[in-house]
Amino acid sequence: MSTLPFAPCVTHAQFSNSLSPMFILRGIPFTRHLRFSRNNRISSVVYAAAVRQDATLWTPAPLSQIESAAESLFHISIDVSNSPDLVASYTRPGQYLQLRVPDVEKPSFMAIASPPSFASARGAFEFLVKSIAGSTAEILCGLKKGETVELSPVMGNGFDMAQIHPPEEFPTVLIFATGSGISPIRSLIETGFGADRRSDVRLYYGARNLKRMAYQDKFKEWESSGVKVVPVLSQPDDGWKGETGYVQAAFARSKQVSNPDATGVVLCGQRQMAEEISSMLVADGVSNDKMLKNF
Repeated sequence: MSTLPFAPCVTHAQFSNSLSPMFILRGIPFTRHLRFSRNNRISSVVYAAAVRQDATLWTPAPLSQIESAAESLFHISIDVSNSPDLVASYTRPGQYLQLRVPDVEKPSFMAIASPPSFASARGAFEFLVKSIAGSTAEILCGLKKGETVELSPVMGNGFDMAQIHPPEEFPTVLIFATGSGISPIRSLIETGFGADRRSDVRLYYGARNLKRMAYQDKFKEWESSGVKVVPVLSQPDDGWKGETGYVQAAFARSKQVSNPDATGVVLCGQRQMAEEISSMLVADGVSNDKMLKNF
């Protein structure tokens, strides 16, 4: 784990016994089914315990947009214009919150994809959500515009870019993301961290193929802000001329880290990818203290 303040790179809830590409955070089930208990005393004790555990303050908010972002990925916007305290609590890219959908007790933990300035200016939080069969995220992606969900307060420390500031002292910033892990990276890039004042800012973004790669419409905008986007496809279609394989392999082929002491790193996505790249960079002399790890 990084020595930096930690913020999980969560984009959706995934309920599986296998290792998730992102941290899987589980909510506490509430007590809807206690009415089936035959022992009222036991039921009331369990109910009280559940209430004590579920002390989260939930804010109802309507969905303002749901549309496809890529294969199995959805762009979701939630109107928080009537919740100024909630908007004000989002201060740094990489922060996240819990989201509950109607008639489902277990919430999803999701990173906010839009930058804090977007929430302040437009009164909305945007998310990139992967729809997984049987999950809360699947139900969320099936809702309609105008339906209401519930949001917790914003959580986590987010990306502490002060660790690799000022830009003049850290001209190289290497960013790595896989799958829906691009969500908080979008917030980071669009918040701005002086990429245009750094000489080498690269984003290695991995997906199975172009159909599963979100935010392609934003690549030119990101490039104009000073971030070179390097898409990496593990199962590309015929005709693909770019990088292939896994992100860590693509990076290994062209590391080009000229000054390890002046290099910052941001990682978000699959754990194996993050660990292999971290090991690679540490071996080249990059300080682990300058790696912002969210996986």
